[in-house]
Amino acid sequence: MKYQKLAFLKSGSPKSDEAFQLLTSVHKNYAVDEADVVVALGGDGFLLQVLHTYPDLDKPVFGMNRGTLGFLLNEYKDDVDLLERINNSQDVHLCPISVDIEDDKGEHFHYKAYNEVSVIRYSGQSANLEISVNGKVALDMLNADGVLVATPAGSTAYNFSAHGPIIPLNANLLALTPVSPFRPRRWKGALLPNDVVIEIKNLDPQKRPIGAAADAKEVKNAVHVKVWQDNRDTRHLLFDKDQSLEDRILKEQFSI
Repeated sequence: MKYQKLAFLKSGSPKSDEAFQLLTSVHKNYAVDEADVVVALGGDGFLLQVLHTYPDLDKPVFGMNRGTLGFLLNEYKDDVDLLERINNSQDVHLCPISVDIEDDKGEHFHYKAYNEVSVIRYSGQSANLEISVNGKVALDMLNADGVLVATPAGSTAYNFSAHGPIIPLNANLLALTPVSPFRPRRWKGALLPNDVVIEIKNLDPQKRPIGAAADAKEVKNAVHVKVWQDNRDTRHLLFDKDQSLEDRILKEQFSI
């Protein structure tokens, strides 16, 4: 077998604790740096937490759902040979987007996001945002509650709730989706190649403050947000072949 050594991580929920106790009673629990595969027991949020906690992880992650929805996770099973299951799984590459956020004090924050980068109003008034693509102004003013830049893996999450498009995993696209847009009324967002640089500028930071978030990392009083994707920066997730992430995303496009 290609994969022999497993590192088990749990979210801390009662269901993850129970699964952790059961699985580590059968399989030796290696340290993350010694393991061939990291087994994440929790929900989608915990899987993202694992990816952010180990930003240079060069080994695959096999997640099992001990949370709620579990879109990015495999079904939890305790009645099968886990090593055999993992060795028969499908390797999916995820490429995070990078973001540079500048706040009103001139400080810069650098993060990665596997789902989306969101820019959201922080006051009772809608935000006035300028959007540029590859250094050229594409929208001189978007008046809205905010705007998202979503990856294919994240397109079924917040992006979909904001009426953005679901993107097939291998489409090499990013979704730029407004949140409750007021002006221009007819702009519903854009699908952009994943090799572009997207910049979002707050046109009125004193009167209409905004926040910017990359997955769970948030910066208050943002004035400028720069988003791009480095296709050389990849993470590996393992999925059961009959429950692949690509198939799930495709299926979501036909759900009612």
